[in-house]
Amino acid sequence: MKIVGVGAGLGMLTLEAIKAIREAKLIYGSDRSLDLIRDYVSPGCQVHVIQDYKKLRELPPDAIVLSTGDPMLSGLGYLQGEVIPGISSLQVACARFHLSWLKVVPITAHGRRIVPEIIASEIRLGKAVFLLTDESTDLEGICRYLEEQGMRKEVVALKDLGYPEEKISRGSTSKPPEVPGLSCVLIGDL
Repeated sequence: MKIVGVGAGLGMLTLEAIKAIREAKLIYGSDRSLDLIRDYVSPGCQVHVIQDYKKLRELPPDAIVLSTGDPMLSGLGYLQGEVIPGISSLQVACARFHLSWLKVVPITAHGRRIVPEIIASEIRLGKAVFLLTDESTDLEGICRYLEEQGMRKEVVALKDLGYPEEKISRGSTSKPPEVPGLSCVLIGDL
């Protein structure tokens, strides 16, 4: 099996990913990932929307599984098989703000409870935090905790990176921007 990163948005497929998709006979992906690769699927290739992520390990060895962004950043890179990286939302966000990856720590909140102390610890070390959020992320609570710790920082919400409707909203820990659903947030000295 190959796990192929399709990038964070439009035009962010790598040449290696395009080659793998063109050669594929069987592809599985989310609606969003399938939209990003549609122009590269060869005639006769079977394309399926993933219905049950728990069953991905049961796919045949010649299957390709698409992962939005990069499979190794909160993606499907945990599956066994060859991983073909994609351009991640972390890469795009760092490029938008001219931030070195070496100064950024990624943390995912997708389906997880975030411990504000971990974010504060990274900020104390001089890092910016790149937070992958979802509907349950309490950004206001995280920011309130940071303020209580004496850490007034910039906060930027990035929605739909790489798409025409990309939106970047700036704020601070004292007045954080709204974070709609699945988004990325940068917290730190930007």
